[in-house]
Parts: sequence; structure tokens; C-alpha cells
Amino acid sequence: MPIDLHGKVIAITGASSGIGAATAVACARAGMAVVLGARRVEKLEVVVGEIRRAGGRAVGVGVDVADAGAAGAFIERAGAEFGPVYAVFANAGYGASGAVHEMGDEALRRMFEVNFFGSLNVIRPALAQMLARQRAGDGSPRGHVLWCSSCLSNLPTPYAGVYSATKAAQHHLGRAMRSELRGQGVQVSTVHPIGTRTEFFTTAAAGSADPRLIDTTDGPFMQDAGVVAERVVRCLRRPRAEVWTGLMAGVLRMAMGCAAVMPNVADPLIGRVVRRRVGGSGG
Repeated sequence: MPIDLHGKVIAITGASSGIGAATAVACARAGMAVVLGARRVEKLEVVVGEIRRAGGRAVGVGVDVADAGAAGAFIERAGAEFGPVYAVFANAGYGASGAVHEMGDEALRRMFEVNFFGSLNVIRPALAQMLARQRAGDGSPRGHVLWCSSCLSNLPTPYAGVYSATKAAQHHLGRAMRSELRGQGVQVSTVHPIGTRTEFFTTAAAGSADPRLIDTTDGPFMQDAGVVAERVVRCLRRPRAEVWTGLMAGVLRMAMGCAAVMPNVADPLIGRVVRRRVGGSGG
């Protein structure tokens, strides 16, 4: 039987735009109380207003997930507003292109602090609330943890190596936690969007030494944020280990699986694609 989401509380980071904002709206439509977190409070309020005008319950909280104290306060605020958190969607993150050996320590560490440790900073206090909750007599879950990883979690990518490493780390910890929490009533899922039409690419290009390395082509491997949001809600109703989104996600997942077992073939091909994008030699 699907889980009834009505009245359950979800905390979502990176919720001022893109996947986070779309997921907040979709969860509210499903009857959930939504606590939205992001650094851009003015944009959060726009999303909160949209949810409230539609009859939903929502509140926005300014938070930098890289600050563990602020992330913990965000989860505490969620509990104070609507009651103990049932689900957390660790979605905040960003990307930038650059060769690994050319990326300075500060930039490399910052991406891990936001994408990886920032996820842990909100998941840990939310999980504490979940585990403190008694399971219902019908065996219903105590809560649900969702990591927003990426399709690149399965594919080390030239000039996106640091970003894909942060996403792989999210995926690995999500899988480990799924086993560790088995039997304790908490579901854990990793979400793996393909390219999504959001501010992500604009921000990534602005923060990259060579914007040409950021592929913004609006082709078959691009999707709307609403597609991801719908799949997240579906996963909340019927939990599953991994959520891959988009019409081409299955094809991409299979291709990445082949690349993982044939690196001597895949790596030169991927490198050739990247060099063509920046106008270099295709050899």
C-alpha cells in the first residue's frame, strides 16, 4: 500500500529554485507540510507564497547547509513549525568545471562542504527526529531520507571530476545508510537527475574557468525540474532505493554501467567529446 503523505513534514534544502522549489510545491500538493531552506530568503518567500495561495502549509528558512549549526537549527525550526520531520530532501548543491589538478584546495573543499557535508549536516539532525519517533502499529516507516545525487555519480567525468566525486560520495553514503537503517523504520533513497533546466548550469558556468565545459544543450538528456519533483513524491509514497529521472535516464544509466566496466574504452570516448566541446583536437 502507498504511504499516505497527508500531514507529514518534509524539510527541503536548495529550495529557492530549480529541483528544490519544484519538489516543495509538489510535496505541498500531496498534502505535506513543507519547510524550505536556502540562502536566498527572498526567493524562498516567493515559493512559500505560491504554496500558501494554493492552500498548502509552508515556511521558508534562510540556511547555509555548509554551516552545521545553521543546518541543525533549520531542522529544529521545521519541528517547531509543524512537528517532527518525517522526510528530508538534501538537495542543496552546486557545480563548476575545471581540471582536478588545477582546482585550488579552497574551491575543492568548498564544493565538498556544500554538496556532501552540507547534505550530512541536515540529514543527521533530521534522522535523529525520525529515530526518536515510535513506529505506528501498522509498521509504517518512521521517516525517509533522500539525497539529491546525480546521474554523474556513476561516471567520473573530465573537468567535472570534483562535482561527480561529491555526487558519488552522496550515493555511496545513501546506499550504506539504507543497509544500516534497515529494520529501524527509516527509508533511504538516492535521487539521480539527468540534466535539468534550472539555474544550475548558469551558476556553474559563471564559476568555471572555461564556461564552454558546461553543456547547456537542450537535447534529449534535459528535463524540467517538475519531472524530478514528481518522481520524488512518487518515491515518498512508494519508497525505492534509487530514483533516476527523465525519459532518457534508463539509457544513460545503462551506458554508464558499461563505461564503469570498460574504462579503457569509455574514458577516451568521453575525453574526445569534451575536447570537441571546447574546440580542441578530436584525436
